[in-house]
Amino acid sequence: MRRLRKAASILAGLIAVIAIAVYFIFQLPEFGGRFEGKRLERMRRSPEFIGGRFENTPPQKTDPSLLKLYKLYSQGQIRKPQFEIPVIKVDPSSLEAPASQGLKAIWFGHARVLVEIEGLRIMTDPVLSNVLSPVPFVYGVKRFHPPPVALQDLSHIDAVLISHDHFDHLDRKTIQHLASQGTHFYMGLGVGAHLERWGVPLAQIHEMDWWESVEVKGLKIVCTPARHYSERKKMDNSTLWTSWVIKGSDHSVYFSGDTGYADHFREIRKRFGDMDLTLMKVGAYGETWLDIHMDPESAVQAPPGFRWQDTPTGSLGDL
Repeated sequence: MRRLRKAASILAGLIAVIAIAVYFIFQLPEFGGRFEGKRLERMRRSPEFIGGRFENTPPQKTDPSLLKLYKLYSQGQIRKPQFEIPVIKVDPSSLEAPASQGLKAIWFGHARVLVEIEGLRIMTDPVLSNVLSPVPFVYGVKRFHPPPVALQDLSHIDAVLISHDHFDHLDRKTIQHLASQGTHFYMGLGVGAHLERWGVPLAQIHEMDWWESVEVKGLKIVCTPARHYSERKKMDNSTLWTSWVIKGSDHSVYFSGDTGYADHFREIRKRFGDMDLTLMKVGAYGETWLDIHMDPESAVQAPPGFRWQDTPTGSLGDL
């Protein structure tokens, strides 16, 4: 009986230590900020904020739970490239020149694209850190290849469009680096709490609901719907995920962000017409993904007018 009590005491102590460790880990700045005050009031006024959280319409068919994600990642696929990924380097000095008055694009890999459109330089979901993790000293996901431009050399970015706040789309170090140069950030409701905690001036943070738009140097930036989920701690949909439309006088760009295939594509085309450049996020195969990501077939079946672009990592093109 004494041994049993001793074992129970040791187990209780271990549980307490783990609980305390988890609590302090969740206080790390990588997890972002809290939703309160005027920010929370605005979030609650959104038509997408239902029952204390943001919701897809219609609701998700699949559950992005940690258990299902674990099952997806334990199916035995080859999940890392078996070859060196070719990357075309970009001369950092080229970013010091004025942005193109036409339309150019550089793919940095994953959801990261540097777009030059009618004199404005915009980047989508920039993540240039070498390791993605709230606790990189314990565990982290490493890059498959270096970015075309190293983080310390990335400069002269006028605006950043953030589709959602998952770690592979929102990186503290990259955001802080760009914020120090005066870059402005556009994101869905709630995501600004993370940037505010990271020291980004409020004047550079622009939170938007679906279908809201702003004018930036003669260009129209529109926050448009997507079908996904969010947050950095519990996947509790506490922030709003988005796609984006950039409309200039002569050129237009659509960035899908992470999304499932749904009617929002048709509605976006109805409102804004054909796009000169579409940046479609393509997911992998697996039943867990299909409601909140697109497999390759879904990506190319987007309604007419969205022309999927497939270009090598780091390539630069005049369109």
